[in-house]
Amino acid sequence: MGKADRPGKKAVIVFLKFPEKGKVKTRLSKVLDESFVLALYKGFIHDTLLALQSFPDISIYFLPLEKEGHLRSWLGNGYQYFAQTGKDLGEKMSNAFKDVFQRGYDRLLLIGTDIPEITETVLLQAFRILETKDAVIGPAADGGYYLIGFRKESFSEKIFHDMNWSARDVFQHTMKSMDMLCLKYEQVARLHDVDTAEDLDALSLRVKNGGRIGPHIRNMLKSYEN
Repeated sequence: MGKADRPGKKAVIVFLKFPEKGKVKTRLSKVLDESFVLALYKGFIHDTLLALQSFPDISIYFLPLEKEGHLRSWLGNGYQYFAQTGKDLGEKMSNAFKDVFQRGYDRLLLIGTDIPEITETVLLQAFRILETKDAVIGPAADGGYYLIGFRKESFSEKIFHDMNWSARDVFQHTMKSMDMLCLKYEQVARLHDVDTAEDLDALSLRVKNGGRIGPHIRNMLKSYEN
C-alpha cells in the first residue's frame, strides 16, 4: 500500500505555476528585471517546500500540464504531481481537495507559493486546529487567503462557488460561506503575499525587524537591496 493510499492521514496541497520568465509575478516584472523576478519566484517555491519538510505527504498541483517533466526534474520525485483542472481558481482548488480526499486522507491543507513568511509553525498550528474544528483559514493582507484546510467530513465545494477571485473581499466572503454552512473554523496568522515592488520593500523591512523567511528569499532580498 502506497503512502498516498493510507487512511487517516494528513497532507498538504501546494498550488503553483511552473516558473517561466515573463509568466510569473507579472506585476513585479513590469518594474523589476524579469530574470530577478523568475529567480524570486523559484525561491518562493523552494522556501515553501523547505517549510514542508516535516510533512511526509505533499501533493503539488501545477500549471501548465506539459511542464510536468520539467517540474519533476527540477523538484525531484519526492512529491505527488497533478495538473490543475477546472474553469477558475475556485473549481481548481475544489477539485484538488476532492481528489486528495479520495486518496485516503482525512485532513488537508491547501497553500500557494507566494507567501515567503509561511513557516512550519503556521502549518502545524493549522493541522492542530483541524483536530477539533471543521476548517482553518489563513488570511492574506490583500483581502484573500493564503491557506485553507478542511476535515474530510466537513469539506464542501460550495465554499469555492460564486467568488470573484480578483476582489479584495475573498477572505470575508469565504468566512460568510463557512458560517452559512455551519462550519466551525479558526484562523491562523495573517500574512503577506508578494505581488508588487511595494510588497517586496515591505517584506524587506519586516525581515530587518526580525521577520522570519526562508534562506532562498533572504539571499534574494540581499541582492535586491544592493
